[in-house]
Amino acid sequence: MTLASNEQAAIIRTERGLTIAGTRITLYDVMDYVTAQYPSKFIRALFALTDNQINAALAYIEANRSEVEAEYQMVLNEAEELRQYYEEQNRELIARISAKPPKPGMEAAWEKLQAQKAKHQAQLESQG
Repeated sequence: MTLASNEQAAIIRTERGLTIAGTRITLYDVMDYVTAQYPSKFIRALFALTDNQINAALAYIEANRSEVEAEYQMVLNEAEELRQYYEEQNRELIARISAKPPKPGMEAAWEKLQAQKAKHQAQLESQG
């Protein structure tokens, strides 16, 4: 289940899932960019990984593609469920906060924000 590099595991299983050893970066984090076909140099720089770390992660993903993709889909599904849960839990709070008037001295910023929201909404409606 692990790749060995100089007698040390490069990919380990933690409570967060398959993780690059010595980091908090999971293979699922890397998979977001692999599936979007980002170059390995970009992924390495984005996560501040060494060449050995990114090479080990990509090699592990390639060697265990079906297992990693299955776990990745589970992670994506759980993330979507959590997003929906918290969106529902916070819907009323967000509505209450957004209905409040701007703080004194912030009227100009508020008007600018409202104009940007209206412009964005009009763009969405014209696309849909």
